Amino acid sequence: MRQSFLHHICIQTNDYEQSLKFYCKMLDMEIIEETPNFHGREYNTWIKNDYLCIELQTPKNEQQFDQIDDDHTGVSHICLWVNDINQLYYELGEKGAHSFIKHGANDIYEVNGGKLFKLKSPEGTIIEFRNKLGC
Repeated sequence: MRQSFLHHICIQTNDYEQSLKFYCKMLDMEIIEETPNFHGREYNTWIKNDYLCIELQTPKNEQQFDQIDDDHTGVSHICLWVNDINQLYYELGEKGAHSFIKHGANDIYEVNGGKLFKLKSPEGTIIEFRNKLGC
């Protein structure tokens, strides 16, 4: 039987430095390979931590990417499982995270028997953190 798993997520950004800083600081990622002038892109960079690999890329030939909005099709958010949702929320706050997406008046809320919160990255990617395993 064929085996497969998620290899990486590719995130496009107009503000390379801000996005790189966000992922390295907030998700404890490190640069694996940073390639300037990659096929017309200012940068194409691979970053990773213990559980996730991201390909971070800038536009080609000095173009700009369109901003993400609530009315686009495709991927809405990525979700990462964490064992201690409250501790991670506290740690991200200590690191300077401020772009939490509120649900009503709350940053952390319960859905389907688990707790979660969402954080928006500089380029607009929504990252959900959830403490319930399974779908």
